[in-house]
Amino acid sequence: MAWIIVGLGNPGEEYHSTRHNAGRMAVEFFARAADLNGFRADKVKKATVAGGMVGKSAVALILPDTYMNKSGSAVGKYVKSQPARGGSASGGKTPAERLIVAYDDLDLPLGTMKISFDRSSGGHKGLESVIRAVKTQRFTRVRIGVSPSTAAGSLRKPEGKKVVNNFILTKFGAHELAVLKPVLKRVAEALRTIVLEGREQAMNRFN
Repeated sequence: MAWIIVGLGNPGEEYHSTRHNAGRMAVEFFARAADLNGFRADKVKKATVAGGMVGKSAVALILPDTYMNKSGSAVGKYVKSQPARGGSASGGKTPAERLIVAYDDLDLPLGTMKISFDRSSGGHKGLESVIRAVKTQRFTRVRIGVSPSTAAGSLRKPEGKKVVNNFILTKFGAHELAVLKPVLKRVAEALRTIVLEGREQAMNRFN
């Protein structure tokens, strides 16, 4: 049973490098780091996909080609195509427990990331769509911080629907991209650790 690694974001050049596409950027970075560069369009399942091996583990990389709030449409089809069986390195017994979703998180400051498991969407529309599609929240998330912080390091989370929407759909500035780059590298290392050693090992190492 392959690991399914999803990078949430909006498709299209106009959304490239926006804050809401941090998850998609992270999975693209992981693909390059792991030599899994053969992305192709799967028009039936509405996703851009790549696959291969990380160590002795099969992985499928999924970049939904629907807008963020419809992400579950593609993800659900890939999860349902996987057979259920036990004995995985992470202790997972269902296809969803071999699902990893990377996404932008306003509850974390830019420059940080965190691995989580079995938690609510936190209001993230893409994650809400995935949870509805796979009918469980028992899967791994790699949360990538995008919110600003004060000079003292305190979170300055944007507030208000209009402000938040404008913030997440704006492209990262040059300084922000410089801060994000080592985070993307860390996310790639975390994804590799989850696949090869299991979620708990990765959480102990990267959280």
